[in-house]
Amino acid sequence: MIKTFLSFFIVLVFNFNSYGQNFDINLLQKINTANPSSYWIDCTNSAYPITMGVQGGLMVYDYFKSDSTRGMIPQHIGEKLVVLVFTEGFKYLINRPRPYTSYPGLIYPYDNSEKALSFPSGHTSLAFNTAATLSIRFHKWYITAPAYLWASCVGYSRLKLGEHYPTDVLAGAAIGIGSAYLVDWLDRKLILNKKKKIKNF
Repeated sequence: MIKTFLSFFIVLVFNFNSYGQNFDINLLQKINTANPSSYWIDCTNSAYPITMGVQGGLMVYDYFKSDSTRGMIPQHIGEKLVVLVFTEGFKYLINRPRPYTSYPGLIYPYDNSEKALSFPSGHTSLAFNTAATLSIRFHKWYITAPAYLWASCVGYSRLKLGEHYPTDVLAGAAIGIGSAYLVDWLDRKLILNKKKKIKNF
């Protein structure tokens, strides 16, 4: 899983740096509109509060459920730290301006006061990280499907509002999902190592 994620992300970054710019701006122009509906604005604005609400809810639930789930609280914190580090790290590594900065007059921004860099989309990475966290935790289609549908709407809203390129959103989704699975994998490896040490002791 981790190798697949890294391979996908390397290909995505290579595509962006080589010939992806024309594809990016052409697709964005087809999606972006001057007067987006309030639905897409609400989708974008839901990313941070829903992410924090779900994460906080899981932490409270795990704290009161049992001693075994209480140990998952560091994993919840780790997931968000990892996704933020990757997102902000790549923003400054790639150093890509917002589309409305590079193409004034072609792209209609919902909010052109955002000063953060474009690649990857932070809203999208947090939304997909939340969806992946719920998917890993519960394995129930009626939880996983709405979570990923919501995350996809958040990602699409960033295009509709002219705040990001398509590859920004794809990268954000990859980082969000990859971070959740990476932290889960590391956590399971740590638990297995602890069990081995106790057994050998």
